[in-house]
Amino acid sequence: MKQKVSVGDLRVGMYVELPLSWTEHDFLRSKFKLTSPEQIAAIRGHGLREVMVDFARSDVPPPSPPQALGELGYVSHSDAIVDPKEQAPPPLWNPDTLVPVELREAVHDQRLAPEQKAQAVYRHSREMMLRMLDAPTAENIRTSKEALGSVTDMILRDDQTARNLLRITAHDFYTYTHSVNVGILSLMLAKAMFKNSDGHDMQELGAGFFLHDLGKVKVDAAIINKPARLDETEMRRMRIHPYQGYKLLRDADALSEECRIIVMEHHELMDGGGYPKRIKGDHIHIYGRICCIADVFDALTAERSYKKAMTPFDALTLMRDKMPNHFDRPLFNRFVELFR
Repeated sequence: MKQKVSVGDLRVGMYVELPLSWTEHDFLRSKFKLTSPEQIAAIRGHGLREVMVDFARSDVPPPSPPQALGELGYVSHSDAIVDPKEQAPPPLWNPDTLVPVELREAVHDQRLAPEQKAQAVYRHSREMMLRMLDAPTAENIRTSKEALGSVTDMILRDDQTARNLLRITAHDFYTYTHSVNVGILSLMLAKAMFKNSDGHDMQELGAGFFLHDLGKVKVDAAIINKPARLDETEMRRMRIHPYQGYKLLRDADALSEECRIIVMEHHELMDGGGYPKRIKGDHIHIYGRICCIADVFDALTAERSYKKAMTPFDALTLMRDKMPNHFDRPLFNRFVELFR
């Protein structure tokens, strides 16, 4: 039994048939069973709206056709025309399923070697961020902040695991991967800068760093996943994401001052050439300056369809030589020391 399913409604365990030739995607085959959230994100990254699912070969049952729509078969949540009185479909994830059990266990497991612990925390943090960005409800945002607090505590207290986290970051540029990478990088820099100070709420800083790009869920997916550089019109639309992230956190009652600063200022540059407010120099809070450095570094070291990933050394060299006025120089020098 085969049905077309919206990419937004794909689940691990479904047997998918991609409407692409094997030369047009990154998978080994065009027909395969989904085994990870990363595969779903990769399908989304190819710009597909829906794919065929063979439920006879899947581990999950087919969805029931919505009665209000007659015998139309499966209709995606985003495309269905429904009576507004009908109950809205449940979110993809909820607070009870958002945080992988493995993440909670890895963070608190004192028996794991630092390398193993870092691998587990990183993998399952990415999984949680993917789930939250797929379903950024107020409850899920608050739940993710709580879980990120535990990850932050681990990075602050466990130097060996934290150092291993720096070495295992992935190099794709999906928003959920980028969010985790920047969260780790920013928090490591903040740890180096503020380790002897009691004047900073590191829990809220960690949450802000990991959630800095939350507003991208409000940007057209075609722009986020465009396999080429954005044109000026697309960039104008992209530049709304700091304010959209601010609104999402505010509406979720999860907007601390630290989160507000980071979400709103992580694209501001020291020379005033950033966005959204084009503030510069000391008018940019140190939290925003920290996140900006990590954000640019991760963008340079990520591979995109239109550019190869740079090595950390080459990225740091480019940031030093080609962007000398973009970053707080003392902060940047301290960031470089993290990789020595």
